[in-house]
Amino acid sequence: MQKLSLLILLFLAVNVKAQIPDITVSRPVPGGPINITYYNPATLNADDYFYEADQNERKGDLKVALALYDKAASGFSMSRRMPQYCLTLLKLSNVHMLMNNFSKAEKLVLEGALMNYSKLGSISGEMDAYQQLAKIYLAADKLTESLWFSTQQGIIAQRLSNQNAYISSLLGLAQVKIKRQEFSLANYDLNRAETLARSNNYSDFTGQIRDARKAIADGQNIKK
Repeated sequence: MQKLSLLILLFLAVNVKAQIPDITVSRPVPGGPINITYYNPATLNADDYFYEADQNERKGDLKVALALYDKAASGFSMSRRMPQYCLTLLKLSNVHMLMNNFSKAEKLVLEGALMNYSKLGSISGEMDAYQQLAKIYLAADKLTESLWFSTQQGIIAQRLSNQNAYISSLLGLAQVKIKRQEFSLANYDLNRAETLARSNNYSDFTGQIRDARKAIADGQNIKK
């Protein structure tokens, strides 16, 4: 009888725990109101966590996004959905980069996403990992490393005939050269990127190209 009662209590405890929602607390603006978000683990799966994380990242709620991407990564890993797991690691890396946690961001790519993409034989995945590493090193002012990974991204993009990724690599190269004050070389990369974007009717790069040209103009004015 005692064993039966114990089993019933354990069953109830597990079910009650499953129904308790996760609570994520954030304060988007220092000194501003606190946002409390409730997520019920019993009703959310890895895809849901990923979607909610992406929405919070777009809103700038980085701590919330970090927690939700972490839950999504755990879910994808447990269910052996490795492409989704690798993508989530890249997203986690990006949030850490935005929070200036450069070492953590780098480790998630090198020891997580890139290693697993290599095991999967995913060349396009490795290219995405190179792009993320280039962004991390650019943000961390490791310009030689950023230049190398943007170059590798471009090489793979050309192998895969992926014009979108190749244009992104050119913009990455231009950003490094702007930081190095190599404005003529940066302009060359931007012109190539703009020509390719126009010929492929890509409008997604318009803002990035405009901002890069402004950065060049500002840098050239400072040098005068």
